Formats: sequence, structure tokens, C-alpha cells
Amino acid sequence: MHMYKLSEHVAVAPQILPTDVPAIAAAGYKVLINNRPDGEDPNQPSNAEIEAAALAAGLEYHYMPVNGMNFPGPGFDQMTDLMDDPERPVFAFCRSGTRCANLWVSSREPAQINDAAAVAQGYGLDLGFAQHYLSRK
Repeated sequence: MHMYKLSEHVAVAPQILPTDVPAIAAAGYKVLINNRPDGEDPNQPSNAEIEAAALAAGLEYHYMPVNGMNFPGPGFDQMTDLMDDPERPVFAFCRSGTRCANLWVSSREPAQINDAAAVAQGYGLDLGFAQHYLSRK
């Protein structure tokens, strides 16, 4: 399983499998966020499969699907709160990890945005969604 560690308590990743969830819990993450809409790819695990694995591993689970048409999505404020809680480290995933990274950058305080963007861009992640969203604020 590949992941991008964006901060001490936030990591994002490409699509995970239910079998990856125990390792996520063992790594110390407390919250698992699924930013990938069901059915985006016919071979992806369903939200229900990931949720069952998360709950079995003792993780708090949130399904907050986001796509290019609804970025940053209706759960953005809640996701921001989750990502700002160092007591509950967050592991978020989508198809490639890019949407999750864009959500994290978009959720940072204005003074933190440039540093956050540099971290995400250091992994080669495209921040087009965040740039567009932040330009409208």
C-alpha cells in the first residue's frame, strides 16, 4: 500500500483494499476517510466493504465522496475538523490520493497553505482543484 504523509497526523493514499485496513490501524491512524464515490471504477471495492473492514479494525469511518464537479464536497467542513484533530490521526483515500491532498491543502489556514501545497507538490500531486477552490474564496 502506497501513501503520502502530508503532516504528522494526516496521510492520503490511492485506492485501498479492505485487506489494507488492519495495517492502517496498526500504523496508528484512528480515522479512515473515503473520498472516492462508489462506482467510479467497476473494480474498486465498495464503500460498504471498506467500511466493514474499518469498523472491524476499530477505526472511525467516514464516507465523503468528492469529484471534480462537487469539489470540495458537502462534507468539507467536517473533513477539515477531522484533519485538524491531532488526537485522531486521519488516513484518507481516493483513486490516486490527489483529491484527498487537494482537500487537505484547501482546508489549511491561509498562513499554512503555501507550506501545505509544497508538501503535496513534493509528492508530485496536482493541486488544480485546491488552486481553483482557493481562488474563489
